[in-house]
Amino acid sequence: MSAEARLTELGITLPPAPKPGGVYKPLVRIGNLAYLSGHGPSKDGVSYQTGRVGADLSLEEGRASARQVGLNLLATLKQELGSLDQVVRVIKTLALVNCTDDFTRQPEVINGFSELFAEVFGPDAGVGARSALAANTLPGNIPVEIEIIVEVKS
Repeated sequence: MSAEARLTELGITLPPAPKPGGVYKPLVRIGNLAYLSGHGPSKDGVSYQTGRVGADLSLEEGRASARQVGLNLLATLKQELGSLDQVVRVIKTLALVNCTDDFTRQPEVINGFSELFAEVFGPDAGVGARSALAANTLPGNIPVEIEIIVEVKS
């Protein structure tokens, strides 16, 4: 099943693709690779969820935030590539979690993102290599920032 059909089957409506918050491109394509800049948990393309996991947000709220980042990455992919069906597979995910010093469950937070991509693209194409790291702060005090590299159709 195509990724676009899967979105419909799952009842997922993508938010507007977020606008860059600085001087950068949301996606840069080189050959059959697309590099997506770090995205945060915006629901409307403008305002962002804020807070630190382990202080302001629970693990589950962090997971929901990571899922929202995934929806934003999907929106950018669709906007820039024309269709999610252009994605062949996820290659690499780099995820940062704004959390307290004693919070050590960053991979569980980022599973909110990874599970979404596995649902949309399938367990093989939607899951790639991944790093889930702690950050003592992120821009605007967002709880999660994720960047990805995906293989796209030539």
